[in-house]
Parts: sequence; structure tokens; C-alpha cells
Amino acid sequence: MNTHGKVTLVGAGPGDPELLTLKALRAIEAATVLLVDDLVSDAIVAFARPAARVVHVGKRGGCKSTPQAFIEKLMVMAAREGETVVRLKGGDPFIFGRGGEEVEHLRAAGIQVEVVNGITSGLAAVTSLGVPLTHREHAHGVVFVTGHAKPGDEGTDWRSLAATARDARLTLVIYMGVSGARRIQDELLSGLDAATPVAVIQHASLPTQRHAVTTLGQLHATIEREQLASPSVIVVGDVISGLAAAQAPQLFRAA
Repeated sequence: MNTHGKVTLVGAGPGDPELLTLKALRAIEAATVLLVDDLVSDAIVAFARPAARVVHVGKRGGCKSTPQAFIEKLMVMAAREGETVVRLKGGDPFIFGRGGEEVEHLRAAGIQVEVVNGITSGLAAVTSLGVPLTHREHAHGVVFVTGHAKPGDEGTDWRSLAATARDARLTLVIYMGVSGARRIQDELLSGLDAATPVAVIQHASLPTQRHAVTTLGQLHATIEREQLASPSVIVVGDVISGLAAAQAPQLFRAA
């Protein structure tokens, strides 16, 4: 008979506790052990039962993080001790949250695992500005892409992506791209116009949210001037055009 506990990977969303799903909330309340990423707000962790053991395991871009292998080891150990484990992750576990790696590791160890989706920050960020990711007249699709490559990996081919986004009329949502914004800007300009509207949103959905609207040609300069930092989402595409015209009219000409 399998006496192991179980692990649930829970997407905590972008930070606002009111954006949690009911399923996520119930999982958090039922957990006896929670392994919590840095980007999960205290207001969400507060839903855990008082007797639950809360372990903060890091994972924030540009900062020292708990090794992934150690986090996976903690999950397996706790589950084998019969605990009800929640791995609480910012955004959605399966969108740049390494949830796929964790599911594979847990299954290989014979641990029961479930995934509860959360609202990803790329969606919450533009929604907070009243902007869609797709629009019949402006964008026929959306690409979620990381601006941060793992060591030894060349990362995203921004030049090819720029050409695809131009030809297919796609919105680009770039996670973890602030530190590499200069390179991203330069390479996207190989296929996209310098006047392409861009929004940079920091701390999406939180009271500390800040954003700037600019153009692709001014992306890096805007980030530097406004002192925007991680965690931020960069959104590139014509879906930003209405917001851009309203908030930064000096950068855009009327259509």
C-alpha cells in the first residue's frame, strides 16, 4: 500500500490574492508543508493553516536562488513522510516556472503529483492596463518567451522571432527580459519597426505596480530612465497602440 503523501504544484498568480483560483486556495489551506517561491506574496502565504510548515525556497531572477535539485529533494522527502505538500509558485507552474521539471522528477520518484494553474504575470500585466494580448485588428496570436537563458544555452533567437511576429502579427510577451533589454531591443529591431509600441510592467497586480509605455527603439533607454527592474514583463506589439497614444502621445503619431 502506498503511504506516501502527495505534492501539488500551485500557481499563486501574479501576486494579488484575489486572483487565486478556488482550487489553488483550497490546496494552500489543506497543505501541511508549503515550499514557497520569493515571488509569492505574503498575503497568499497567509492562507496556509497555522500549523503548516512554510519553507521559503527562493527563485527570483537576478538573485541568489535555492538550487532546483534541493527543492525537488525537499518535495520528495516531505511526500515520503506522508505530508500534504504544496509547491507554491508565482504565476503559473507550467509557464517559465520549471513545473515540468518538477512533475517529471516527482513521477520518477513514485510521488503522486497534481498541478493547479495560476494566472501568469504576462496576462495579468496587460490586463491591469486594460490592454488585450490578442485583437482581431492588431494581433492574431501571442508568444510567451523568456529573456533569460540557462547557462550554456544561446537562448531565444530574437531575430527570427521578430520576423515571425511581424509576418504573423503576434504580440510578444517577454519574461525575465529587463537585464537583457539592450540586446533584445537591438535584435528585435532587425525585423520590427522602431516605432512598435512597447509596455514594461513591474510587479504586475500588486500595490507596488509600475509601468512605462514606450517604443521598441526606446525600450532600453526607458527601462534605464524609469529604473524598472525585475520582476517585470515586457509586452511588444500593436495591441499596446491605443494605450501608447493615450499615455505617451509624444512618441506616437495618430493612425
